[in-house]
Amino acid sequence: MSKEKPGFLRRQWLTWKNYPLRSSILTLLLAGAVGGIVFGDGFNFLMAQTNTTEFCISCHTMKGNYEEYKKTAHYSNRSGVGAGCPDCHVPHTFWRKIFRKMEAAKDVWGEITGVINTPEKFEARRMRMATAEWERLKASDSFTCRHCHSYEMMNEEKQGQTRYNKHKQAKAEGKTCIDCHKGVAHKLPKEYRDPDEEE
Repeated sequence: MSKEKPGFLRRQWLTWKNYPLRSSILTLLLAGAVGGIVFGDGFNFLMAQTNTTEFCISCHTMKGNYEEYKKTAHYSNRSGVGAGCPDCHVPHTFWRKIFRKMEAAKDVWGEITGVINTPEKFEARRMRMATAEWERLKASDSFTCRHCHSYEMMNEEKQGQTRYNKHKQAKAEGKTCIDCHKGVAHKLPKEYRDPDEEE
């Protein structure tokens, strides 16, 4: 009666187990380094692929958002500098970006499970989603906005006196971009009421 041949993993374990300790540690370190490089490269590739406007609008409800955005200065303007979905909605530092990607997974899940998979369902939840985004931007001091915009770089002549003064006042009051610029790239929810108009 012949002995059954051990499986692949068992053979690897037996081979590794019989190596001298120094060779075993070296093999483990080498395997860890190669595994780390493969994982890191794969992870960076995945992050890059999911950090594009094309990826964002691959969900059909986001196509409507994209059409709204195309009518704004963030898409097309006199300077030719445009911002895509990730420029505004994804932080530019590594750990903030990872956390934001985890948060955004619920939107993908909402599309897959049918919570926001039609324009009507999306509109019904627009206020809730917009409010969450405004709160996120406010909590980060409009971090993604400030990646391109800053009070210090604003030009009084090009901006006009009224706008320039408003920005100066906002800076003095410690306001952040989203305090005044809701609806800058997408239409405002029907339920939205401007707090300044209510006063």
